[in-house]
Amino acid sequence: MATGFFNVPTPKNETVLSYAPNSPERKKLKETLAEFRATKVDVPMYIGGEEVRTDVKHTMNPPHDHKHVLGHYSYGDASHVAQAIDAALEAKSNWENMAWEHRASIFLKAADLLAGPYRAKINAATMLAQSKSAYQAEIDAACEFIDFLRFNVTYMTQIYQQQPQSSDGIWNRVEQRALEGFVFALTPFNFTAIAGNLPASAAMMGNTIVWKPSLAQVYSANIIMQVFKEAGLPDGVINLIYVDGPVAGDIIFNHADFAGIHFTGSTGVFQHIWKTIGQNIHKYKAYPRIVGETGGKDFIVAHKTANPAQVATAITRGAFEFQGQKCSAASRAYIPSNMWDEVKGYIQEDLKDISMGGVEDFSNFFNAVIDEKAFDKITGYIGNAKNSDSVEVIGGGEYDKSKGYFIQPTVLLTKDPMYVTMCEEIFGPVITIYVYDADKFEETLDLVDKTAIYALTGAIFSKDRYAIELASKKLVNTAGNFYINDKPTGAVVGQQPFGGGRASGTNDKAGSMINLLRWVSPRTIKETFVTPTDYRYPFMEEK
Repeated sequence: MATGFFNVPTPKNETVLSYAPNSPERKKLKETLAEFRATKVDVPMYIGGEEVRTDVKHTMNPPHDHKHVLGHYSYGDASHVAQAIDAALEAKSNWENMAWEHRASIFLKAADLLAGPYRAKINAATMLAQSKSAYQAEIDAACEFIDFLRFNVTYMTQIYQQQPQSSDGIWNRVEQRALEGFVFALTPFNFTAIAGNLPASAAMMGNTIVWKPSLAQVYSANIIMQVFKEAGLPDGVINLIYVDGPVAGDIIFNHADFAGIHFTGSTGVFQHIWKTIGQNIHKYKAYPRIVGETGGKDFIVAHKTANPAQVATAITRGAFEFQGQKCSAASRAYIPSNMWDEVKGYIQEDLKDISMGGVEDFSNFFNAVIDEKAFDKITGYIGNAKNSDSVEVIGGGEYDKSKGYFIQPTVLLTKDPMYVTMCEEIFGPVITIYVYDADKFEETLDLVDKTAIYALTGAIFSKDRYAIELASKKLVNTAGNFYINDKPTGAVVGQQPFGGGRASGTNDKAGSMINLLRWVSPRTIKETFVTPTDYRYPFMEEK
């Protein structure tokens, strides 16, 4: 832990509140949900010191009640992208030259605001805008976001502490400079914590930001910006815009001062961004940092010694919490033949018990998928499965979008381990199960390794330590976050830094020092105290 001048409050993971009946946090959250539903908000863009509104308004609707209007946000165009870049560059000098402890204090204050007066607001916004249950919102929008802010301050001080050795007569030191230019933060709908952390982590290291969130997350992004402003973040450090992705990209990726992108989203979009940056590489003042976390085809593998009830619970929770819209959600499972009937029974009992509906009813485990586009894509996979000879729907499979974008938790059983839903990311409440010969565990591990292009999360269940070790080694490149006897979701800041390889991203581990190192450019300084005045060395002297 940093000491002396570098001393900062020791971070600890924020406590997850229960929202149990009659608890004060439940009462407060219910009141805030009712208030937010009854109030239509007009959400601006935040550029420099201005709240920018336009004549083009887009509605914000809860996915579980899409006819209800929460409010409107101002939709921008190319001029607002340029304005945001200008604001970021204008703010850059003062911000990067601000002493680190003053930058740190802003984000520590933001964490305390989220833990206190903004907790119900950020959770309610996430519940309504992204259709998350109270628990899923709490572990995301409150706890994980708070943890990102607090732990990143500690990682920042540790980075600044890292200094080289010095020989006699010289002093070596390292400065961690902000990147030269502005950073573009492109954030997803599914985690409010990620939406806040991607701009904040880069800003903490002295960079200024142009932030474009998913348009499905604008409602809660607005609360994030309110928190940052109340915490004292100077104007122009983080500029929040709502524009079409290609419009933003056309300006940002052609700008000489583009210094880097912090991204979470789809693999296809990230690969297109990387290609565009490569094509424009000659236009930039410096090589841009490219940091991205994308998709996953996350797996659960059970060994013949595993506990069937534990495996079934991991499938239900891992595949269906937040409607399977976590990058880490379990999407394929490999179950040995000796326990399949028992695992199947547990899963089907779970599915009978799961209640589905709006987030305001706290008894619902399951809510709606994010929008109609997602609904249509996910149900397309289910419809094709119903017509396939290679797969059987053994749970769920029904859907309805008349009131909200509701899809039942769906379990597919396939005879073909390379069936499309075993290979392609669906990003919805669908898991496909392949039953393998219980005596062919090692061959099945090879199958897991080669089935999908992704390598984000994965889990092994077993009571046999030799089997666990074998799986850990053979699956070494299949998951950046690997779980033993646990579901493959729920990474905690400071405990399981998150990120994967292959097509899942650059594996720069959000929630760790590794990520923050991407947002600085070190300068090594050598100072000599007694400078030589003779070019000749001793070896040149004659006897």
